[in-house]
Amino acid sequence: MALLRKINQVLLFLLIVTICGILYKKVHRGTVLRNETDDDSETPEDMEDEIPVVICAAAGRMGAAMAAINSIYSNTDANILFYVVGLRNTLSRIRKWIEHSKLREINFKIVEFNPMVLKGKIRPDSARPELLQPLNFVRFYLPLLIHQHEKVIYLDDDVIVQGDIQELYDTTLALGHAAAFSDDCDLPSSQDIHRLVGLQNTYMGYLDYRKKTIKDLGISPSTCSFNPGVIVANMTEWKHQRITKQLEKWMQKNVEENLYSSSLGGGVATSPMLIVFHGKYSTINPLWHIRHLDIWGLIILELETVDCGLIFTRCPYAAKPWARLQG
Repeated sequence: MALLRKINQVLLFLLIVTICGILYKKVHRGTVLRNETDDDSETPEDMEDEIPVVICAAAGRMGAAMAAINSIYSNTDANILFYVVGLRNTLSRIRKWIEHSKLREINFKIVEFNPMVLKGKIRPDSARPELLQPLNFVRFYLPLLIHQHEKVIYLDDDVIVQGDIQELYDTTLALGHAAAFSDDCDLPSSQDIHRLVGLQNTYMGYLDYRKKTIKDLGISPSTCSFNPGVIVANMTEWKHQRITKQLEKWMQKNVEENLYSSSLGGGVATSPMLIVFHGKYSTINPLWHIRHLDIWGLIILELETVDCGLIFTRCPYAAKPWARLQG
């Protein structure tokens, strides 16, 4: 009888632990990203017509985000739903920027990102501290933000869109691929330019091949890299393949083993994505995303005269016209 009582107590304890674990996961999931205005009133037909675009608005880069949003809005007739992501202390500023400009006409949701989800997953690095900002990792958590949509576009805030975002959204993702990116080696002239100025466009520039963990991946260091600053993502595949969990695993490994750092070419957000998506992503038309246009001499700094014959342009933050407005 005493044995039976002990077994029942153990089973009850395991049941309580299981329930607590389920509740924790649900609460944890809900606190990563929270819509400031949760509105589930949209019909399935409305959601099918919408193009969800995720872009972050950091405190010191608000002008960059608004310029990117404006460039998208000004160059398309498509129905865009902007998910503008910020930290709690910036949410009111984001709303003010939007509602006190012509952007008040856009369809948008303001979303809070909880940086606590990154606790213990980022290795302190003083070389380029700006790359350690929490919003730099929002792209890892897209399924926790997009619940209704099958397909989503993520954009860094330092882009200016000169084409119709509908064309980017129409990018075809191969069966089994969770995302599409632009390869750094796609343009014929880009490899020569990269070699000339010493820029990295291969995995060697992002991962520390002296480490056994990196060598054991079996990825050639000369493999062409891709840039996750522009992403077309399939949310169903992302969740099915547990992409977020895989990325977090490599973040944790970096904390423990220092597998990559901001002293290398791509900082701390690109490297885990290069590992997780190696050989398992579709490609975006390279004109949608080209690195280092400033070094090519193609960027004209006055925003109203930017015209490179390309669809996207980007350059260092300090050289951007909105940096002067905020400086």
